[in-house]
Amino acid sequence: MAYANDCDTADPVAPAVPVVPATSPPVTLKILVAGGFGAGKTTFVGAVSEIEPLSTEELLSGLSEAADPLEGVGEKSTTTVALDFGRITLDERHVLYLFGTPGQQRFWFLWEEMCAGALGAVVLADTRRLADCFAAVDFFERRGIGFIVAVNEFDDGHRYEPEEVREAVGLGPDVPVVRCDARLTSSGTGALAALVRHLLCMSTVRSSSAAPATRASSVSPASPASASPVSPVSPASSSESGEPS
Repeated sequence: MAYANDCDTADPVAPAVPVVPATSPPVTLKILVAGGFGAGKTTFVGAVSEIEPLSTEELLSGLSEAADPLEGVGEKSTTTVALDFGRITLDERHVLYLFGTPGQQRFWFLWEEMCAGALGAVVLADTRRLADCFAAVDFFERRGIGFIVAVNEFDDGHRYEPEEVREAVGLGPDVPVVRCDARLTSSGTGALAALVRHLLCMSTVRSSSAAPATRASSVSPASPASASPVSPVSPASSSESGEPS
């Protein structure tokens, strides 16, 4: 039997719509670039960033001479009043954010906020004013944040061996000290690579030290009678912190 309009014929199959997998946002990694006033932090961030860096530079004026002494950095005409920001895309899944801290003491209150979530830090040191990096070194040591010291070799600065800088700053043997030229991209990325290697080494050491504690927790504790007392360590026998005086 025939039907009107051939209504018993099969409907054409609609083409399948390709399913596009949802792409997750890249993982962001945060590193700080710290150091004293005029150590080259803004220059460092600008040299390695793949984007035009965000900078909060302002002109130095005569009113700030008391707060920002220019001894040793007389050619400096601007200063960071908040932060510097740059970005490096490592691969399609990882992006590195760089935050340059302000160097002047009156802006140190910003460091606490900026260090939240940071993997580590590059502390720039200027041998013309080496003591200016002590505050940054002390800041990261107290908070357990891994860092390296990168000696920014200015044209008119004296060249010291890394071990000489280590001794002058009071660093332990586990903190890398490298040379760099903050104006050069290759030199800046080399310092960042040294920091990453240091952070990986720290992570390995922490994992190794945590393993025995995990195994010990699975063993039944000894009875109080059989446990031998542990003598307290006297303060005189503890090692020095290595922080600058």
